[in-house]
Amino acid sequence: MNDNVPFRQGRGRWAAVAAALMLAPAVISPSSAWLPAIMAAVTLAVAFLAWPTGRVSLAQAASGAALLSLAADAADFGQPGLVLLWYPFETVALLVVLGRVVRHVSSSRAAFVGALTGAAAVLLPLRFTLHAPQTGLKESVFAAAVTLFPAAVAMGIGLYLRSLDNRRSRAVSLARREQRLEVARDLHDFVAHEVTGIVVEAQAAQLDEGAPVQETRALLQRIEMAGLRALDSMDQMVTTLREADGRRWGEPPPTRLYGLADLPELVDRFSSMSAAEVALSLEDEVVGFLSREAEDTAYRVVLEALTNVRRHAPQAGRVEMFAGRTADGAVEIVVTDDAGSRAPAGSRQGGGTGLAGLGERVGALGGRLESGPHAAGWQVRCLLPAPGLRRAAVH
Repeated sequence: MNDNVPFRQGRGRWAAVAAALMLAPAVISPSSAWLPAIMAAVTLAVAFLAWPTGRVSLAQAASGAALLSLAADAADFGQPGLVLLWYPFETVALLVVLGRVVRHVSSSRAAFVGALTGAAAVLLPLRFTLHAPQTGLKESVFAAAVTLFPAAVAMGIGLYLRSLDNRRSRAVSLARREQRLEVARDLHDFVAHEVTGIVVEAQAAQLDEGAPVQETRALLQRIEMAGLRALDSMDQMVTTLREADGRRWGEPPPTRLYGLADLPELVDRFSSMSAAEVALSLEDEVVGFLSREAEDTAYRVVLEALTNVRRHAPQAGRVEMFAGRTADGAVEIVVTDDAGSRAPAGSRQGGGTGLAGLGERVGALGGRLESGPHAAGWQVRCLLPAPGLRRAAVH
């Protein structure tokens, strides 16, 4: 069901009431009063109604009302005083239409339709001054000049609201882009990690066809657990996308944040699905020391490094991880393997953002991410400044 239906119906009722109120006095007035009454009713309806209505857009409705108003300015209404009864209402309605045109009509048409509607509002006093015996050209010019000011105000309000709409639209687009990037990062960091483990286990099973039943059962259990974790990660991302429309504007998407305290569990999962010996050195004082965003980034760096070991260095016999404080108070995370030199993981086509994307996140936090050959293997080193050091660098 369209949530705008009640709103549009309410606007339609108000437009009908306004039009009826404009036409009612014409019933007891001379026949020449029907034209200004009808013009006031039409412009009020255009000002009240929600557009588009059917196949008629706001630009078309505003242009039609403005052209009718300009044509009516040349008509003779008999008694000039009759014009003054409907003149204020039509003027206000034209100004409202002008503001709506400037705000909502596309840029390619807003200039023309806005100029036409503005001219109808500014020249509306001619309907009285051109036909009253006591007025002439001087009074007509003065009246049009006076009406020019409220027309300029209506245009200014329309432009201001249009700028707010554009700013909000850009903010929404940026928020949606950030959400898509967050989902892409989670897919790469978590789902790809588990899927890579499944692939490695399946490849190992093919090479060891005569494995005992107990080892095969344990292998299948590890594959099952990795698949369930990948499904859980995907379920969480789908839930994030489904709940996006229900959040308040500007509210960030709900995502799970990991940290250095989760590294032992990550190492256990990696060890259960890898033949490499894994050693983790995690200093107690670094857990909870960084901001939540920095901790999540550090966790993702380790996860990406382990995923790359599986993907690019399955022959690695030992992986060493260290997370601790440096002499200047920063936090250092190092992952080293002994599988020899290899091409950077970020160069693999279709491999996601990898370390290159994480390098941008680390850099945004004031840190540094490096990767390359080290001794007889490969090393990934991440340095994240302490909260106090980061504030000092900013200031």
